[in-house]
Amino acid sequence: MEQSENQQLQLELPPELAEGTYANLAIIASSLSEFIVDFAKIIPDTLTANIKSRIILSPKNAKRLMLALQDNIIKHEQKHGKINLSNHVSTASEAE
Repeated sequence: MEQSENQQLQLELPPELAEGTYANLAIIASSLSEFIVDFAKIIPDTLTANIKSRIILSPKNAKRLMLALQDNIIKHEQKHGKINLSNHVSTASEAE
């Protein structure tokens, strides 16, 4: 299905999703055919993390997401200054 250049994608945001969900941890696993990203919230002073959302992407869409995030981070830093990762905590992104 081909779309003409003047058509725009219409996005719908259901009210129950409009508020968003806070996550301070992303756990990434992958296989040959998909990437699975679990977004979680770590509860302070515990070893408990509650998964809030799971997103499953094809490898091509995972790469598109990475490039879109990279582009937005560059724009954010140009506007607001460099993002400091000195307190960076490694995520479980190495799982295969």
